[in-house]
Amino acid sequence: MFEPAQLRSFLAVAETLSFTKAAERLGLAQPTVSQHVRKLEAAAKRVLITRDTRDVRLTDNGDAMAGFARTILSAHDAASRYFSGSAMRGRLRFGTADDLAITGLPRILREFRQIYPQINLELTVGQSDQLYKRLNAGQLDLVFVKWVAGAKDGTVVQHDSFSWVGLEQTSLEPGNPVPLIAYPSPSLSRKLAIDALESHGRTWRITCTTRQISGVLAAVRAGIGVAVMPSSLVPEDLKIITRRFDLPPVGDVDFTLIRNPLANAEVIDALTQAIVGRTLKKSA
Repeated sequence: MFEPAQLRSFLAVAETLSFTKAAERLGLAQPTVSQHVRKLEAAAKRVLITRDTRDVRLTDNGDAMAGFARTILSAHDAASRYFSGSAMRGRLRFGTADDLAITGLPRILREFRQIYPQINLELTVGQSDQLYKRLNAGQLDLVFVKWVAGAKDGTVVQHDSFSWVGLEQTSLEPGNPVPLIAYPSPSLSRKLAIDALESHGRTWRITCTTRQISGVLAAVRAGIGVAVMPSSLVPEDLKIITRRFDLPPVGDVDFTLIRNPLANAEVIDALTQAIVGRTLKKSA
């Protein structure tokens, strides 16, 4: 009922929210992608995508179809690899920065394991500096980390900026030290936050040190202090308070994939392709 080529085009549009980007990802002409989507909508007898001069959006039926499309294509690809004898095998030691785990990354990894069930995926979650050291020591094959924009070579998945985050009712008294919630040193967000405050003559004090993003969020929600986070990862119940208290800008950040050149390139390429181009929306 649903053609794989049409499902792939639809899914590319659903993930990029752009017919142009979907066509570039698939190596097709944009009219071809549009035709595939129209044919899929005709087969489903539902409107899946709405678009105007500015936006491309999924309808409720489009959201449902995206889930079905991933399942159908995963089964289709698995069957093709099984009967062609080309199922990818191997071991992949993957490390990700703690706060990137609250994005859509777990969903991407789940889909990756469905598509490549014979790849032994080992996951390590930690701070970016620690993961990078383990990569250089040969203990990891691929890491997904946060760096100051442009600071490291690798595949940039998403560009973002750091923001100061607190509760809606957060209050900072003028002249008092900024109460800072931070990861232990070394930590990129901790260093950038302190450097920004000191360069602008603002005093600070650490009110909570935690090794996990869950701890950072819990402390902010408890009103213990403020934290620095990538803007795209700020949960809906917290607020960006940079301008409200004239806090100094912290800088830009890249979410970057960095590979071990000695590891299995085929397996690394497969996971890299699964992550690149996906919207890493926050999930918490």
